[in-house]
Amino acid sequence: MTAPEVSAETLRQAGRAPALPFALALPTGGKLEFIRLLRLLPGKRLTGYALCDGQPVLAKLFIGEAARRRGQREGDGLAALSAAQLPTPTLRFAGAVGDDAYLVLCEFLDGATTLDQDTLSPLDPEPLLPVMALLGRLHAAGLTQRDPHPGNFLRHRGKVLLIDGDGIRPAASAATRMINLAALLAQLTPDWDAHRQRLLEAYGRAVDAAALEPLVAAARQRRLAHFLRKTVRDCSQFAVNQTFRRFTAVLRGALPDLQPVLHDLDAAMTAGKLLKAGNTCTVAAVDIGDRTIVIKRYNLKHWRHALSRLWRPSRAWHSWRAAHRLEYYGIATPRPLALIEERCGPLRRRAFLITEHCPGPNLLTALDPGAAPPPAIQHALRHLFATLCRFHTTHGDLKATNLLWHDGKILLIDLDALTTHCSPSTFTRAWQRDRARLMRNWPLESALARWLREALPG
Repeated sequence: MTAPEVSAETLRQAGRAPALPFALALPTGGKLEFIRLLRLLPGKRLTGYALCDGQPVLAKLFIGEAARRRGQREGDGLAALSAAQLPTPTLRFAGAVGDDAYLVLCEFLDGATTLDQDTLSPLDPEPLLPVMALLGRLHAAGLTQRDPHPGNFLRHRGKVLLIDGDGIRPAASAATRMINLAALLAQLTPDWDAHRQRLLEAYGRAVDAAALEPLVAAARQRRLAHFLRKTVRDCSQFAVNQTFRRFTAVLRGALPDLQPVLHDLDAAMTAGKLLKAGNTCTVAAVDIGDRTIVIKRYNLKHWRHALSRLWRPSRAWHSWRAAHRLEYYGIATPRPLALIEERCGPLRRRAFLITEHCPGPNLLTALDPGAAPPPAIQHALRHLFATLCRFHTTHGDLKATNLLWHDGKILLIDLDALTTHCSPSTFTRAWQRDRARLMRNWPLESALARWLREALPG
């Protein structure tokens, strides 16, 4: 069956659901067939596996008003990498394919994988070392990558290659290169900081570590702020829909599984297993297919309570952002899957938060008051509270039932009151309250309480 030829305007109007396969006529007289999408920015760019006159290629098709400018920048960036003898997929073609479309074709590397946070672990820094070495070579060649995250490095047959020519820029100064290095390090969770020296050795260029640290911290804050904005707007990672009656934000990868429950959350909770029935919130575990999710509904107790919540972000909204903040810090929490607010125009009413279910026990049942925690839990507790204190973050209701032990990690739940403090003094006061609340779970002179007093930050 021959793939139908389409125009850039047709692809733009198709949004996130272009019909595959489709074909494009090339100015060289050949034909390109788009077979499978790998990445999509609606109305701007399609990246995928394609056949060019029967030969497999990686195709980037830029569409829209900025197509020519961005496409030329992609081709020029890949050419600059090749000229500097840096490993990158071979450029096959770059040129306009119509008035508002620009095509860049590279060799398709079968079996290649991108590096990202899901494939990298601070428990094993080895896979990141070639990335650091390649970034060092890029800087030595007088170039930087505008967005140097691990996903812009490709691993193929034991080699690491640079991709995303659109982001390649000249490095005007040593300061520019230092900021670019900090931007890559800021992509990693704080757990990676223990490997900083080893990563810099792999980078292979002299670096002032003391001057680098504030640059990494600033880059992390910018990246966190940008990421939190993305959690409530439609993008490749989150599906967001807003009507007069409802606001919905869903982790896009979870959307197919959640569709059956999203249309009637109350019914789904009624059919599930009730975990908590309170005045202000109701929690239920719900089975969908072969997975279990937790739905938390934030109730309105009476008309005065309803009036007080109309103009404020809901507790579900706060918990949604707090959970993503913790994930960014590398702190475990049940994965946030969806946020739903019932609305009347700009006015908020009830709200729902959907997360993955964690089957692990809470610390009130997992720990013996008559003994210090097992070594694994000791390590996890120290790590958790050291990270929270490092980022001046407090929980607000740190009772033992809000800390779950599962798969070698402590997971924080019930994040309604989680706060990141701008002032060290307000953080210190709030942390002392958190610490005291945790200690009240066990007898003051128990072995467990004595260990906590010695082990937790003061």
